Amino acid sequence: MIGVGRVTRPHGIAGEVKVECDPFYLEALLEAKRVLIGDPPQSVRVLSARPHQRAVLLLLEHIRQRNDAERLRGALVCLTEDQLPYLGEHRWYPHQLIGLQVVREQDGELLGVLTEVLATGSNDVYVVQRSRGELLLPALPEVIRQVDLAAGIMRVVVPEGLE
Repeated sequence: MIGVGRVTRPHGIAGEVKVECDPFYLEALLEAKRVLIGDPPQSVRVLSARPHQRAVLLLLEHIRQRNDAERLRGALVCLTEDQLPYLGEHRWYPHQLIGLQVVREQDGELLGVLTEVLATGSNDVYVVQRSRGELLLPALPEVIRQVDLAAGIMRVVVPEGLE
């Protein structure tokens, strides 16, 4: 299960809920036929999904009134790995990258652990937690040289001036 968003409030009177969605997973949520929602998570059929102000409005099976939707306020919305579209070569979802050990390509020195992926306008930024603070790396091919998910390693070339 991958947490992709959280219900913030009901929308309208017909039972729709507004889900603040991680931008990396927006398309997958818009295309989902089912979501896992609540605690414990329950699989629920999605009757409709539409974008709304950098969020997603979901109409879920068995949620037909505003009061029903209100009970979902704050609930985590999850998808399964197989619901996520393939991104293509050299592209990854944040949940795949977080926790990777980041090493310098040139000498194999461990720089730290990737703890967050920030979506910015031009390119993503990877936050690497080091013993002496954070290192922010632009997610560019000349910086991110190799990602080995199986080994749990990301090899990088740190641009001059970032360390």
